Amino acid sequence: MGAGLHRELRPREPRSTSIDLASNDYLGLSRHPEVIEGAAESLRRWGTGSTGSRLVTGTTAEHEQLEAELAEFVGAPTGLVFASGYAANLGVVTALSGRGSLVVSDAGSHASLIDACRLSRARVEIAPHRDVAAVDRLLSTRAEERALVLTDSVFSADGDLAPLAELHRVTRANGAILVVDEAHGIGVRGDGGRGLVQEVGLDGEPDLVITATLSKALAAQGGAVLGDARVRAHLIDTARTFIFDTGLAPAAVGAARAALRLLRREPAMADRVLERAADIARVAGVPAPDSAVVSVVLGSAEVAYAAARECRTRGLDVGCFRPPSVPAGTSRLRLTARADLTPAELATIATVLGEVLAGARGPAVPA
Repeated sequence: MGAGLHRELRPREPRSTSIDLASNDYLGLSRHPEVIEGAAESLRRWGTGSTGSRLVTGTTAEHEQLEAELAEFVGAPTGLVFASGYAANLGVVTALSGRGSLVVSDAGSHASLIDACRLSRARVEIAPHRDVAAVDRLLSTRAEERALVLTDSVFSADGDLAPLAELHRVTRANGAILVVDEAHGIGVRGDGGRGLVQEVGLDGEPDLVITATLSKALAAQGGAVLGDARVRAHLIDTARTFIFDTGLAPAAVGAARAALRLLRREPAMADRVLERAADIARVAGVPAPDSAVVSVVLGSAEVAYAAARECRTRGLDVGCFRPPSVPAGTSRLRLTARADLTPAELATIATVLGEVLAGARGPAVPA
């Protein structure tokens, strides 16, 4: 296997002295006492597992409460919780498309949407990244009656934003449905972290479906589809990753509900994520991002891997994205901000990144 491309598992300790810039714990809630207690209370009340699929024994009152709370938070009529965000994307795309449909997906869409396209049995077209005109052209020239447009709201590798308002305009004009993955938007963008869909004024639109994960800003596990009541009913009847998968464990449901309560109570956490991301970007020598993701492109996989390893030895955990996660020649450090980063941690981050990136980039490029 090529240098810098081998993957390996690195178990982490329960308590680490390293500074975390690698996880998606954007609000820093994964160890918050109220979130832990929310999980524990559900564990005590319902037990360790959901015991079956949602349609058999796997639905509790808490699942339905979480669905209602998530839907209200993002401004959608209804919600449906899945065992993971990956399963939510697979379920909604395959259930809303199928043979005789067209699916148009952004070239930067997450792997779960890519796999959903492959399983959909629809005709799939990949539009260039953030290219609304290309989406319009593909939709307007289609022979199929039904069509879906798929996009992340915040793209996970670069942290850039989808042009949602423009995408929705051409999607509606062509009689299609827009599916937006808010995995990296909820908790970061929008009013108090309600997501990019809410921020651009598209919440509640009947031809827009939101998918979400509970494992990032909400510090739990699981996924959800949020949208029109007809979509929810259709997914319960037809989404295979809902029908045949074991329901989300009660502890994860309780943790997500507690995290959502905290975000409602302290909406400024979402603003702090973007402030910390700007701080990290400044010391990394890249423009301030529109999300929690600070992407530092270094080029070769070997250089990126060596830089990530050097950061780790200096007490800074960072993400390292290499092919096939990103195109060849664009391997990078993926740094993720957290709302709870302290001034002392930011000072350490500045020192470590400044020194490591100076070496990785070479003397010709300022750090």
